[in-house]
Amino acid sequence: MKKNNWIYKVFLLTFLLSIIFSGVANVITYNANPIIIGILLLIVISLGITFDMIGTSVLTSKESTFHAMNSKKIKGAKEAIWLLKNNGQVANLCLDVFGDVFGILSGGLGAVLTTSIVMVTNISLPIISVLVGAFISAMTVGGKAGCKNVAIKNSDYIVFTVAKIRHFFCFK
Repeated sequence: MKKNNWIYKVFLLTFLLSIIFSGVANVITYNANPIIIGILLLIVISLGITFDMIGTSVLTSKESTFHAMNSKKIKGAKEAIWLLKNNGQVANLCLDVFGDVFGILSGGLGAVLTTSIVMVTNISLPIISVLVGAFISAMTVGGKAGCKNVAIKNSDYIVFTVAKIRHFFCFK
């Protein structure tokens, strides 16, 4: 039986990404204005939605499109084929690893934003906490739901865009 180290790699990658992103967020938000925290929160939610689109696109795109492009030596086609041949791992990375890390980070930023708003406005903590949590949930779930159809309809375009980025940075 072939030993699958993917689980260990995903665990370690998730752990390291969480440390990095949480550390950076803590440094940026330490004594920050609620507006700065809110902007950072919107960026994190947007990144979660973007990675959800990429993961969905990789699962729904057709490899045959990129074989034709690869035969014409179009840059990024080979990387697109690689993404689609490894769609399980790529989708896991995008949907689960990055999706969950950004989801947890948005929750942490929501807590920091809540505290920051309460300190500035003196509004009751439970009211702000519920509103911030509801906003994060609505933006995340609504954004992912709205972009799911876009990802399915434009899967080849999204996969090719990611492949061109991968080609540019020479990720092998």
